[in-house]
Amino acid sequence: MKRRDFLITAGASFFAGGVSSLGLSAIGAPISSTTNLKLQHTNFLFREQPTNKLVSLSQNAPPPVIYGLQDQPMKLNVINGLDEYTAMHWHGLRIPNKMDGVPYLTQLPIAGGETFNYEFTPPDAGTYWYHPHCMTMTQMVSGLTGVMVIKEKIECGFNSEEIINLRDFRLNNSDQLKQPYTLRGAARAGTFGNVMTANWLKSPVYNHQAGSLVRLRLANTDTTRIYSLYLTSTEGQIIAWDGHPTEHQILMPTEKQPLLLGPGQRVDIACKMPPLEGQTINIIAKVRANKKLMASLLSIGQDQKRSLKELKPLPKNPVTEPDLKNAKTHEIIFGWSPEGTEPNNGFCGSLGKTFWSINRTPWPGDNSENTSPVATLKLGNSYLLRLRNSSPNLHPIHLHGLVFKPLRSNKRKVLPNWTDTFLLLKNEVVDIALVADNPGDWAFHCHVIEHQKTGLSGYIRVV
Repeated sequence: MKRRDFLITAGASFFAGGVSSLGLSAIGAPISSTTNLKLQHTNFLFREQPTNKLVSLSQNAPPPVIYGLQDQPMKLNVINGLDEYTAMHWHGLRIPNKMDGVPYLTQLPIAGGETFNYEFTPPDAGTYWYHPHCMTMTQMVSGLTGVMVIKEKIECGFNSEEIINLRDFRLNNSDQLKQPYTLRGAARAGTFGNVMTANWLKSPVYNHQAGSLVRLRLANTDTTRIYSLYLTSTEGQIIAWDGHPTEHQILMPTEKQPLLLGPGQRVDIACKMPPLEGQTINIIAKVRANKKLMASLLSIGQDQKRSLKELKPLPKNPVTEPDLKNAKTHEIIFGWSPEGTEPNNGFCGSLGKTFWSINRTPWPGDNSENTSPVATLKLGNSYLLRLRNSSPNLHPIHLHGLVFKPLRSNKRKVLPNWTDTFLLLKNEVVDIALVADNPGDWAFHCHVIEHQKTGLSGYIRVV
């Protein structure tokens, strides 16, 4: 697929304040009706030769952006067109447990040729994403990661928006997919790709009206890479983190102080486009001593002369504040697994080894029904979870079905903005607070998928 054709079909930019109809893309079918999402093998041209055996929901293109509307029902029928099991997780959405898409915890895996009907009503607006939670490593590495946008009930005043899905691909000299992981990587920081993309493209350029206001939605859907990002324009403001409006201001990233975005995390930035046609806002990733241009926003046409002050604040999502005075504390340790541990499958699919654990207990290899939760929380009560990283590696810790606020760290200042994924630094201890307001067994794991698949998985029970 050529870049121009992809931009047309993907509907990269949305003018007149947003999407006119809610669908799989700017020109997709409305999701108020039944939407079928079929997993399928496909190919795509990343370099000189087409890469085969990719996995997407689209033919010769990345998985589409799925749009929904806050407090409006969604019905997504996932059809497994592969010859292996799968299940779909809607990362960050606070939905009923049986719709969360975690094999053996909330549902049975979806076999080849079978369909699972996911039906839920998202209570929160914001930027989210979706990925398989069965055969997670192979299917995600092969491309199956897509962005999900739940629109607010009101328009906030943007002229357009841009969605950037950041992720790597690991290709050999023939431009085909390499082994998705290495055991050395799984036991350390993970196995990195060698082709860094934005929406499966290398340094794409997206057009927006000069002087207009753009809502930039950045999502890190990689299996390993922690992006160190900044923009070449400081005329902007971070307005949401992991889907939820920021209550405490996060400074705009700069080259000297870039933004760390771990696997699973998202950030929304309100940007004012440069006033002159041909000027750009570049999204840069720092990779060791190098700079990698991920994507650019290009000003076109006449200056719209908009101001960031014209934007309405994003409405808060209906999340209950924790009662810190009466919050019970649970300490949770992330680190190496005990020696002699059997290989496990991280919910569904195995890498054949166990390196990691939660509270010195890795997720068992047989997905036993007798597996104990990391913590059991009483429905409606407030809790403080003390997350302790006892390893030298970074871990983006994701909690399904609930959201939490970071309160304090022994390493740095943290801001108490709502989130579902927190990037734990080396030997960091962080206190997070939450209300156990969604019943069920909720997966709790590292989003470096090699860590998840080699033991750093568990679940929290809310009863």
